[in-house]
Amino acid sequence: MQTTKIRIKNLFGLTDLSLDGSSVEITGAKGTGKTSVLDSIRYALTNKSDRDFIVRQGETEGEILIETDSGLAIKRKKRTDKSDFVSVKDGSKVITAPQAFLNEIFTPLQLDPIAFAQLSKNEKNRMILDLIEFDWDMKWIEEQFGEIPPGVDYSANILQVLGEIQSESGIYFRTRQNLNRDIRNKTSFAEDIAADLPDDYSADDWEDFDFQAGYSRLEQIRTENRKIQAAKDYVAGNADRMEAIQSKYNEQALEQKQVLAETEKQIQAEIERLKAELAGAKNQTEVAITRIESNRDLELQQLKKDMETSQVWADQDPTDTTDMENELNHAEEMRKHLNEFQRMKSIQAEVIELTEKSESLTKKIEHARKLPAQILETATIPIEGLTVENGVPLINGLPISNLSDGETLDLCVDIALGKPGGLGIILIDGVERLDEKSRMQLYSRCKDKGLQMIASRTTDDDVLEVTVL
Repeated sequence: MQTTKIRIKNLFGLTDLSLDGSSVEITGAKGTGKTSVLDSIRYALTNKSDRDFIVRQGETEGEILIETDSGLAIKRKKRTDKSDFVSVKDGSKVITAPQAFLNEIFTPLQLDPIAFAQLSKNEKNRMILDLIEFDWDMKWIEEQFGEIPPGVDYSANILQVLGEIQSESGIYFRTRQNLNRDIRNKTSFAEDIAADLPDDYSADDWEDFDFQAGYSRLEQIRTENRKIQAAKDYVAGNADRMEAIQSKYNEQALEQKQVLAETEKQIQAEIERLKAELAGAKNQTEVAITRIESNRDLELQQLKKDMETSQVWADQDPTDTTDMENELNHAEEMRKHLNEFQRMKSIQAEVIELTEKSESLTKKIEHARKLPAQILETATIPIEGLTVENGVPLINGLPISNLSDGETLDLCVDIALGKPGGLGIILIDGVERLDEKSRMQLYSRCKDKGLQMIASRTTDDDVLEVTVL
């Protein structure tokens, strides 16, 4: 879409100026109104101006009219005594949202392309990426990643958004780094624990080991062994005990006989008188001996009975508890490792969980890296040779900062054409900043692209001059 008429009245430093659809270079000294022409066109398209006074001094109203070969007519008036006026018509159709409509038919760089070279690297990249048309929203982001990744500027171009998502400073990359660090630390910790465990350590065996039953059985056997040993000792000492009993009662009987003999001596002289007493003494002695023998027999019978009981145990061999004691001691030793073993298993489980999270983040990062290529397969790319790598635009494989001045100017023109079907005009203020070769190259580039160019160049002439290129 080309302009066919531009009429400016009483705007900035201009009284009345008309242009057709030709590309022109406006020259003159400072203050002759060169920049006023460009500022008037910018004002018509944007309703913005950096100047304090838009209406020419001494007037109450200034206006600009732009007509195109498609039937579009743009009229904007600036008034000092009443409200401003704007009208945008597409043929006979009145555009109800004029500024929104105008913003869709040109790119900001069309109004000052040389300024592109003065932008920061990030601003240049963003401007270029914004020219790539791809329909997306937050729902699309959520579908791609299962969530809305935090810490991302979603007001940026989709390729920059994806670049942020997969970048080393992004939340996915940094979170994955932290997860991998935790995985390495926990894995090393678990390996240290495993190294301290006995070979072929089986926690299940020692966790379920029945110590109560083991020690109960051990104590039972020890009790039986004590009985066996006591019985053996008792049996071994039986002959001595029998001899002691015989000796004891023999001594008692001897003592009685000695008493009898002594008594017999004492009463020998009085034997007659004491016959009756002697008979009684004999009788008493016989009774005593009978009682002694009875007691002896009772003790011997008890000894025999004890012997029979002890013999039952004495005939048995003690059970060897060495293996059982070793088993219990080993079980006690193994059980000491249970806490460390369980801690190792817990750490290993954490490592598995962290690894799964890390792998999930890796998939998302890789997905964010692959998506730009997929997007570029279907997106509208208005600049020839434009590719995107990790969210950074490349022109013929080179970053914007690596382009020569000539390549940068060519890119400016291409960016100005970033809206196919838009208004084919480009404003260049202060082309004297370019060397002759670069200026001619820029003019030729605009002509080849079918752009109407309106350029201003400061000269020593005191009169404003408009030259058709």
